[in-house]
Amino acid sequence: MGFKLGRAKQPVASGGFVTNKLSFKVPQEPFIPGHEVIRKDLGPDILGEANMDGTIFISDQIQPGSPEESQVLLHEMRHATDMKLGKLSYSDDAVYYDGVTYPRENKNGKDMIKVDGKWKEAGDDFPWEKTANI
Repeated sequence: MGFKLGRAKQPVASGGFVTNKLSFKVPQEPFIPGHEVIRKDLGPDILGEANMDGTIFISDQIQPGSPEESQVLLHEMRHATDMKLGKLSYSDDAVYYDGVTYPRENKNGKDMIKVDGKWKEAGDDFPWEKTANI
């Protein structure tokens, strides 16, 4: 007895999002299952942001499909994973990482975080950034 598979394309859903219609074309926009990736103006020197709601912002200055885009998405996915595991979270007043609270304030229009007794502007020398770097 023969068995034929139909040719109808059915939408594929993962985590409540329709991912594609069984196409093998390379997606034009970045796609990460369970995370909405949004391109937007993030300001100077900011390439990406992982948010508590699971969304990831990526700078509209990054060329789609570039190696830089892949690197930024990988970096932000590490933060998103830490948030899902409960290792990292943040509020308007603090960043919480590995059970330590780091106070956070807006000083002169800049987001400042107190680490090791010193107020610092966002950068790679924060403990949660060291683990997310490639």
